Amino acid sequence: MGNRVAREDFEWVYTDQPHASRRQEILAKYPEIKSLMKPDPNLIWIITMMVLTQLVAFYLVKDLDWKWVIFWAYAFGSCINHSVTLAIHEVSHNSAFGHYRAMWNRWFGIFANLPIGVPYSVSFKRYHMDHHRYLGGDGIDVDIPTDFEGWFFCTTFRKFIWVVLQPLFYAFRPLFINPKPISYLEIINTVIQVTFDIIIYYVLGIKSLVYMLAASLLGLGLHPISGHFIAEHYMFLKGHETYSYYGPLNLLTFNVGYHNEHHDFPNIPGKSLPLVRKIAAEYYDNLPHYNSWIKVLYDFVTDDTISPYSRMKRHPKGKVVLE
Repeated sequence: MGNRVAREDFEWVYTDQPHASRRQEILAKYPEIKSLMKPDPNLIWIITMMVLTQLVAFYLVKDLDWKWVIFWAYAFGSCINHSVTLAIHEVSHNSAFGHYRAMWNRWFGIFANLPIGVPYSVSFKRYHMDHHRYLGGDGIDVDIPTDFEGWFFCTTFRKFIWVVLQPLFYAFRPLFINPKPISYLEIINTVIQVTFDIIIYYVLGIKSLVYMLAASLLGLGLHPISGHFIAEHYMFLKGHETYSYYGPLNLLTFNVGYHNEHHDFPNIPGKSLPLVRKIAAEYYDNLPHYNSWIKVLYDFVTDDTISPYSRMKRHPKGKVVLE
């Protein structure tokens, strides 16, 4: 169904990613931005409240009919769980407790992981740092789809299925692109998460467990917030690798939409990224950006010039140091 996308490979580039040089230029002109490089302690309370909110939801859905379990998983739980994954993104940058208490952030990330249902936090940290250091790096950046995804999901219908199944591709893609030895923290993350899931099942029942897992699967798939997966780095305009989003869903996503700003200054918490844009407006206002993640999803599925191949890719230079 739909025309086949003509693109048959990624957009290979032979220049460095733009963020390091722009960061140096902005800091030279606006050194006051360095004052924003500090943790955001409000994350601790916000994340704790989100976890507690989902615990209450687990209790409230335990006796509902199945149709209402799935309805609330999509209408409510999906928003919370997707927001929690982006809270974990903040914590992966040590934004909760700061760099001097890095392990506190790892343990807090494992706590934030609980309502998602699948162990995620520790592994995400390991791969996400590589994404920042080696943006688009062949065989390193697991945010880049596999060749199979680019080859197979090449029509309107197949791209729609790809959007629906995004959480599964993000989960399994690292095993094919950049497999890493399992760390002790990943084992701890898994043991704690599985134990939590078992407790939910035995205390509240199967409906609460299904609500939790469905909220994650649905919230990270065909969902308005999931537009950020595609909006951040898919090349809708030739030559532009990273795009920001300045719409209202930033309120639910810790300003992850400010993505050029985030890649330029990954040590600045999401709360302060709008200030980065305000201070250095001439660097950001003229870059292509979005105001609707829903439109991004629609355009990705229907535009026969865009596919999972629409990513800029580069061969790493020099010595590669992985997280």
